Amino acid sequence: MKRILLTLLVIVSHKGVAQIATINDTIVLSRTQAEALFLDKNLSLISEKLNIDIADAQVIQAKLWPNPTLTIGEINLWNNATAQELPPLWGNFGTTSQVTAELEQLIQTAGKRKKMIAMEKVGVDIAKEYFKTFLRNLKIEFRGNLTELQFVQAQEAVYQKQLASMQTLLKAYSNQVAQGNIGKGEYIRLKATELQFLKEISDLKKENNSLQKELKVLMNLPATSYIKLTEDGFVPDNKNIENINLGNLMASAVENRPDMKVLKLGNEYNSNKYKYEKAMRTPDVTLGVSYDRGASLMNDFVGIGFSLDLPFFNRNQGNIKAAKIAIDQGKLLTEEKTISVQAEVLQAYEDLIVTKKLYDSVDASYEGDLDKLLESYRKNFMQRNTSMLEYLDFVDAYLDNKSILLNSKKDLNKNLEELRYIAGQEIN
Repeated sequence: MKRILLTLLVIVSHKGVAQIATINDTIVLSRTQAEALFLDKNLSLISEKLNIDIADAQVIQAKLWPNPTLTIGEINLWNNATAQELPPLWGNFGTTSQVTAELEQLIQTAGKRKKMIAMEKVGVDIAKEYFKTFLRNLKIEFRGNLTELQFVQAQEAVYQKQLASMQTLLKAYSNQVAQGNIGKGEYIRLKATELQFLKEISDLKKENNSLQKELKVLMNLPATSYIKLTEDGFVPDNKNIENINLGNLMASAVENRPDMKVLKLGNEYNSNKYKYEKAMRTPDVTLGVSYDRGASLMNDFVGIGFSLDLPFFNRNQGNIKAAKIAIDQGKLLTEEKTISVQAEVLQAYEDLIVTKKLYDSVDASYEGDLDKLLESYRKNFMQRNTSMLEYLDFVDAYLDNKSILLNSKKDLNKNLEELRYIAGQEIN
């Protein structure tokens, strides 16, 4: 018996706790369990989500007032004969010392701070939609890899079964050839078929290895692990496909797809930026309080004042125009994207319907009948009631049909996932 290295892996998902048995680093997963692990452990998702926190931090920054400025100067560390005596600062110190101090505070006018906060809040919403877009793209890649792995493992199982059957035949034929009852040519023909099966299995194993690598990275699993998927979910539940309302699906995609929301939020951001740039025409005011010791008519002078730019030449005309153009540009891009999304939904829906018709055209009992017929051919061949040519021709036809059946299941799964991706929602 194989030594058990890992006995239980617990996954916490939205639906509860799933148990996963692992033997010799082999992790047996359903699609649901694999996706729960992906959503919980994927490092790219964790990293991307931090962009939302970064955007939140920008809102905090926008809410902060500018710091006041303190300036101290004109301090003399010496004196000469022309120095006038002043009251000491403390004790006997400072009778000939001069000093100035000024405290300034920038006051933003025309609601600039409020408009900047509004822009940054839209930035948070955009970051959230970018995360959803990133998740959406990564999820279809992940689910596609799951489907491919299920397909490859199922196809390999078909070839492994035929290889085992062929090796049983070869063993029987080897004895007959040794006894001189059968010509060596027939044995060589079977041996060639065995080699062909071995080559197919080798190619499938290589494809399996490639998918293993991708999925282990996506699920943040140890490099030494081996993923074995159950058959659950390889054929999706497609009973409700015929009931999909295409018009509603198009409208939902335009309204809810994250990339569409990013465009709309971009338009909102441009509108807020336009308001902000218009506010920048109004100069900010800097208020100040100054203190001067020993350099005016009073020994200790305190005064107040203000400063502002005079908007004679620069009234922010260029930035205002650029912001206005960005609004018009955003409207055009949104209109184009809307048409594109609707066309994508229509194509994905029609592709799914075509694939479903092919899948539905296969009788539910056909695959089982195919397996029974192959077994009948094998028995007849063993009893010499069927020629080798007839038997091997049927084996080839059997494998072709098995491949068509598996591909129809895989395509149905992938086309449904494509429609989910393009519509921006989970379609059951």
